Order: sequence, then C-alpha cells, then structure tokens
Amino acid sequence: MERYGKIVIKLDKLIKQAGLSKNKFCQRAELQRTQLNNYCNNDVTRLDTDVLARMCSVLGCEIGDILEFVPYDK
Repeated sequence: MERYGKIVIKLDKLIKQAGLSKNKFCQRAELQRTQLNNYCNNDVTRLDTDVLARMCSVLGCEIGDILEFVPYDK
C-alpha cells in the first residue's frame, strides 16, 4: 500500500508538547493505554473517528495536526 503514500500519526509529539503524560492523556481521552500506544507507534490500520475526535478535543488541535499524508517517493 505504500506505493500510494502513507498516513503518519504524530500523536506522541503532540502529547509531549501539551505537557501531558500518556496516562493523563488516556484518562482525559477515555482510551486504553494499549490503544494509545498503537496510535503513537503508527501501528493502527483503521482509524476510529470517535477516538480521533476525543484526541483533538483533549489536545485542542485539528485533525491535520495529528495525521499527516506522506506521498510515495519513487
């Protein structure tokens, strides 16, 4: 699938910039720690829009701050 490009999740950086611990972020966004780690490590194959909305709400950011499209480099 990478021949089309990929989506990079920049959540780990945003959590650090917000000065939140992962545990505090999980609590506020109502996430399991394993689920958060999967997002932080870009190990998610299907994005949950409800989860993304909670993340944006907690971080006070836009979806484009969390997700980035990286085009395929031939």
